[in-house]
Amino acid sequence: MSKFELKLPQMGESVAEATLTTWLKEVGDTIEMDEAVFEIATDKVDSEVPSEVEGVLVEKLFNVDDIVQVGQTVAIIEISGEAEVTTTTETSAAAVEEKVEDTPEVAAIESSIAVAKETVATSQDFSDSDKFYSPLVKNIAKEEGIAIAELDAITGTGKEGRVTKTDILNYVENRTAPSSNGSAAPKNTPAPQAAPAKAPAAKAAPVVASAGDEVVPLSRMGKLIAQHMTASIATSAHVQSFIEVDVTNLVNWRNKNKNAFQQREGEKLTFTPIFMEAVAFAIKKFPLINISFDGESVIKKKNINIGMAAALPDGNLIVPVIKNADQLNLVGMAKVVNDLANRSRSNALKPDDIQGGTYTVTNVGTFGSVFGTPIINQPQVAILALGAIRKVPSVIETPEGDFIGIRSKMFLSHSYDHRVVNGALGGMFIKAVADYLEAWDVNREI
Repeated sequence: MSKFELKLPQMGESVAEATLTTWLKEVGDTIEMDEAVFEIATDKVDSEVPSEVEGVLVEKLFNVDDIVQVGQTVAIIEISGEAEVTTTTETSAAAVEEKVEDTPEVAAIESSIAVAKETVATSQDFSDSDKFYSPLVKNIAKEEGIAIAELDAITGTGKEGRVTKTDILNYVENRTAPSSNGSAAPKNTPAPQAAPAKAPAAKAAPVVASAGDEVVPLSRMGKLIAQHMTASIATSAHVQSFIEVDVTNLVNWRNKNKNAFQQREGEKLTFTPIFMEAVAFAIKKFPLINISFDGESVIKKKNINIGMAAALPDGNLIVPVIKNADQLNLVGMAKVVNDLANRSRSNALKPDDIQGGTYTVTNVGTFGSVFGTPIINQPQVAILALGAIRKVPSVIETPEGDFIGIRSKMFLSHSYDHRVVNGALGGMFIKAVADYLEAWDVNREI
């Protein structure tokens, strides 16, 4: 018999760790290939981790609520075979360290540290500490000018009290001015000048529950969404452009073809894949919408991966991603959209399903809103909101003169980061989407 190490798989370029939430198998249980062994939760999605082999679970290396790094061995499965596994927990940990250091997030932090070293009055050698800190935590501490003693004082929520990325970011957010004992130099303070006091972050007024009020704790995902939205507002200079679109031809075409489409393809034909097709077309026409910005450089994205915001039954929001959307025809787009929407509602998305988005679309019209001002999904630079389609009286221009008619119209709302997307580009992009929809061929074959 031989043993197989089931490791926490890579779950996207920005995910370095996950929380083990549930063991689905117990020691001694037989496991089939591709059968789920445990469940994990990241800051983006909850997911099951399947086994790559058939065998018997003989050892569990982590407990529920433990933090597991990508690449770490979580379970040992005994299988038929001759060779014993040679990878140990120590070498797995070393591999994880390497993976963490290679993430784009850490690369950006290290780049900032290289500049900060010339301006921060003191630099810290964390090898002097008796505690273990991951490379990501140490890099954040260096960037923020947090000394060893100050870092050691942070209460960690990770395994064996380790300080996690969330712990140190929460500490930085609530951190007041550094003490005068030299324990921490404020960020970006030139040496050897005295460091000015760091102004404490503005805090919201305390909220007190009155008698009879119900206090409902925010879910883990709700807290993460709140943090993500707040961080986006603080990061990007949000500007909006709005345009009204006449989609009468599109509505008539869909009404005429939706039944035949479902009979032939076994899929519902909603408006969403049509809108996604229009957005993919506009991105190809204006590729500088399909970028990220790291504060110094613009990163042009090679692939067009469109996120579609989907509401969950518990009221939270998730954004599955349509990969290479520009390469899909309408049938392919409809199948992908329906699949992602169905798996979002049933909490069956995989970590890869929500990774790699380069532009996001949200349908506020689903709930009857005419238009909205969506918040950019970082690290993207733009997001489009689709308003409700309404029948409205409209002026129709003809060679014989103008007259009033009933038309199906909707608003498109485009939020974009004004640091890198100016009004001309933001306006031309949304106009391209509108033109594509208004020019819809009523005779188009499905």
